Amino acid sequence: MSLREARGDGVAILDFGSQYSQLIARRVREEGVYSELFYWDAPAAEVMALNPRGFILSGGPESVYAENAPRLPQYVLDSGLPILGICYGMQWVAYHLGGRGAPAVAHEYGPAEIELLPPLTPLLPSLPTLKVWMSHGDRIERLPADFIPLARSENSPYAAMGEVERGRYGVQFHPEVVHTLRGGEILRNFAVKVCNCRADWTAGNFISKAIAAIREQVGQSQMVLGLSGGVDSSVVAALAQRAIGDRLTCIFVDTGMMRQGEPEQVVATFQREQGMRLVAVNAVEEYLEMLDGVTDPEEKRLLIGERFVRIFEREALKLGDPRQLFLGQGTIYPDMIESAAKDRPGAHKIKSHHNVGGLPEEIEFAGIVEPLRFLFKDEVRKVGLALGLPDEIIWRQPFPGPGLAIRILGEITWEGLERLRQADAILRDELAQRGWLRQEKGVGTAQAFVVLLPVRSVGVMGDARTYEQPAVIRAVQTDDFMTADWARLDWDLLAQTSSRIVNEVDGINRVVYDVTSKPPATIEWE
Repeated sequence: MSLREARGDGVAILDFGSQYSQLIARRVREEGVYSELFYWDAPAAEVMALNPRGFILSGGPESVYAENAPRLPQYVLDSGLPILGICYGMQWVAYHLGGRGAPAVAHEYGPAEIELLPPLTPLLPSLPTLKVWMSHGDRIERLPADFIPLARSENSPYAAMGEVERGRYGVQFHPEVVHTLRGGEILRNFAVKVCNCRADWTAGNFISKAIAAIREQVGQSQMVLGLSGGVDSSVVAALAQRAIGDRLTCIFVDTGMMRQGEPEQVVATFQREQGMRLVAVNAVEEYLEMLDGVTDPEEKRLLIGERFVRIFEREALKLGDPRQLFLGQGTIYPDMIESAAKDRPGAHKIKSHHNVGGLPEEIEFAGIVEPLRFLFKDEVRKVGLALGLPDEIIWRQPFPGPGLAIRILGEITWEGLERLRQADAILRDELAQRGWLRQEKGVGTAQAFVVLLPVRSVGVMGDARTYEQPAVIRAVQTDDFMTADWARLDWDLLAQTSSRIVNEVDGINRVVYDVTSKPPATIEWE
């Protein structure tokens, strides 16, 4: 079984540029059905290799009548499979099949109420009205032949349409956002009732299929895995250990860029508690020497990524010919999406991912094993829980591959790293005491950390002037890490954290709080 086959059947989502596209995939999976996101112009063979049972067409910022607007691929219609067009996707279905759209008299952005029309269909709930989320400028003014109206709003005479016998539907609203009541039910109805997908996308099913896929890919060879102690690489380690046993060797590289106490925790958890073959490499001096004088954040990432692999190659030589070994990585779906996006014509690179864009082009391994490359972070955690990994690993807050190197803006020194470690440990301690270190059901923080700035500010301590570094607290709430909002931390929590940092950490005399969301900012500062 290949890693592609391990996903099971599901729905293909074509992305026309909507800010909600990734959210569609998450919502469908939350309903127990596998879904995968493709750009609208992806080759037909690539999309159809998923063996989809239906298509969801995302929204998008363009008008279907605009020159060079993303277009609905003909193979989607030729497939005869069910289709759900959302917003822009609905307009393309209508346009392609002979309907007509036009700019709406009044644009609809935000909450709206639609009236559901008879007859009952497998797609929409049996309700007289439904509160939904709209975000569109164009609307459908004439339906294609054989389509019937299923809903209307004050500004959209056809807020939903359907060709029920062929399973083709369109909705002008966005069922994937939480503001649309019963939105998850609508997506589930399409996937299960219209497409006849099995709602069997569960952690347990994924584990058994992923283990079989790893066994098939690796065969009788050995595998090495970079273990950081984060949930992604930890879950890969647990899956690989079940798949190939002692033919897995985990390599933990202490770069000197980790948070306080983490190197010791990684060794204790996986070598002693989990019983894995673990090689711990102390590369602190090697990394500090390599990064001496480097200030550009992208250069830091690329240097760290390349050195990471070179250390692997060096350690792999002790196990045999590295070209006969497989390299395991904790790459997850958002990494793949962001890194693929930067390779599209006209796309802007946000940053190189340590497990994707940060790798050098020439890697001396037999192949790369990435069993989580189609999972979102919350799905990885569910798999980790099902595997029995400890809570401190499952709920460890995300930590970038380059570590503290990109949380010290400017030049990296050992003194700066130690200063940042102490400040970060204080923040995490205060958050943990108040139940803010872990985000569940919209409460707590998904990621929180301290950043050191390459400037100094004047302060006064004990009637004496100080001239030291400011520290920035960054704390966000997010479900998908593609967008994020700054966390509204309690003022007393911030006050206590600030007081402890300036009193307990030498070299910091000022603490500020970052209140910027993503976008326009990123979560990390570099």
